[in-house]
Amino acid sequence: MQSGILPLYKPAGHTSHDMVVKARKWLQTKEVGHTGTLDPAVTGVLLLCIGRATKLVPMLMERPKAYEGIVSLGATTTTEDAEGEILDKVELHETPTEEAVDHVLKQFNGEITQIPPMYSAVKVKGKRLYEYAREGIEVERPKRQVTIYDAKRTGEISLNGTSAHFPISVMCSKGTYIRTFAVDVGQALGFPAHLHSLTRTMSAGVKDSQCVTAEQMEAASLEERMSYLLPISETLQHLPHMELSDTLFNLVKNGAVLDESDVSVPFEQKLVFTYQGTLVAIYEHHPNKPSKIKPNVMLRRPS
Repeated sequence: MQSGILPLYKPAGHTSHDMVVKARKWLQTKEVGHTGTLDPAVTGVLLLCIGRATKLVPMLMERPKAYEGIVSLGATTTTEDAEGEILDKVELHETPTEEAVDHVLKQFNGEITQIPPMYSAVKVKGKRLYEYAREGIEVERPKRQVTIYDAKRTGEISLNGTSAHFPISVMCSKGTYIRTFAVDVGQALGFPAHLHSLTRTMSAGVKDSQCVTAEQMEAASLEERMSYLLPISETLQHLPHMELSDTLFNLVKNGAVLDESDVSVPFEQKLVFTYQGTLVAIYEHHPNKPSKIKPNVMLRRPS
């Protein structure tokens, strides 16, 4: 079975799990995992790890993600997006100024605290928040720290009837709810708000322009589908790499703990080892043994 990353452009109306199920059929394998849930209404980049690439799922989920969306001012909803029922509504007869919106968005850049929406998959006491919401039960939601690397307005502010809309782009960390971000931005501007629409444009360095659609996958042969897979190395370009000597390769391929002095390139968190140009393993600093490094992910089967 070929391993790699399927850069899928998720259509609206499907869950991330739906696309995992489809990918298992398309590629005739059970070894499929996704690297970050997209709400059913959200479109865009959904990276599916295939075969041995599933080992990278936890690492890729930690990578930044980018989105483009539209914030709607004038109403809040139960789900914080356009799918929910209206909770609070006001009539806008003029839009906030571009300067006011840009100033508020700039204030959100950096580490912020979010409270996940009730309609989300976050677990409280072993139960998903959306399950409580469907039962009409309000529970205390855990606060979380997330990072907004860059948030900005990308177009004009328009008045549509008695509500206002403006497009945004957001680069953020794992766990960020853009729905909640839209609500919080609206609150900072003094208006009830929700997220009108959203597209993920980048995940773990893979852009939407690199994606294949579900329609393309359905129409392709198995061989063509396999050709759409990106090599695992595509998602590891941000990490330092080191080519192994024969001696070190014999140790690394079996997952040996190494001395930091064995490493000839500087690295902070993770280091990719290659041998004869082939990926072998990803190593990290040992948590309990100073000056030692240990395997984080083994990318090659021992031989």
